[in-house]
Amino acid sequence: MAAIYLRELKSYFLTPIGYIFCGMFLVVSGLAFAQCTLLAQSTSSIGEYFVWMMIIFAVLIPLLTMKLFSEDRKTRTDQILLTSPVSVFGIVMGKYLAALTVFAASFVVNSFNFVLLYRYGSPNSLSIIMSIIGVFLLGAAFIAIGLFLSSLTENQLIAAVSAMGVNAAMLLISLVANNVEATGPRTILKWFSVMDRFTPFTNQMLDVSAIVYYLSLAAIFLFLTDRVIEKRRWA
Repeated sequence: MAAIYLRELKSYFLTPIGYIFCGMFLVVSGLAFAQCTLLAQSTSSIGEYFVWMMIIFAVLIPLLTMKLFSEDRKTRTDQILLTSPVSVFGIVMGKYLAALTVFAASFVVNSFNFVLLYRYGSPNSLSIIMSIIGVFLLGAAFIAIGLFLSSLTENQLIAAVSAMGVNAAMLLISLVANNVEATGPRTILKWFSVMDRFTPFTNQMLDVSAIVYYLSLAAIFLFLTDRVIEKRRWA
């Protein structure tokens, strides 16, 4: 697994994808941060900033995951991986952790923006920390979704667009739920809503059920990816 991880991590910076993702992520999230907090001269709008971060993740994370399996299928290097003495789980986790590392590094750099808030007042540090944890877990789940969709096709564009669509749908569940009058369906939709799961973090709560939800979402799509690759290995 370590060899797969290092190979994928290195590949991000041997091609433009890693630089494009990091650059676009830092620029777009920086603009959103400035608009929501610094230009507004208010730290009360920090929740709005994290909502924008979710939207940014839905669009940019697929750029990070689209090549993970689809590129190997297109260049036929997947046959080398599938016949190597590495378990399918090791292949999947190596690729996932490589993408997660690039995402986490960009996210950590971006988080230094919050230092600027202390120039304009006394922001609620606990609220910021909880929100960072929540939105990072959501990003980790989006990476798992993108990884799974990348394993289904050899076309990187299809992998990216389909991942953006799934991510957007998951964000829109909350909007749909708010417009459903029936209590039962609305409750079910809100249970699946990644936005509603994030709300406790903005209220300074480390919601265990939300953490389990995000981790379970990532685990489910990693398992599905493992099954897809395992099937291909024995095909």
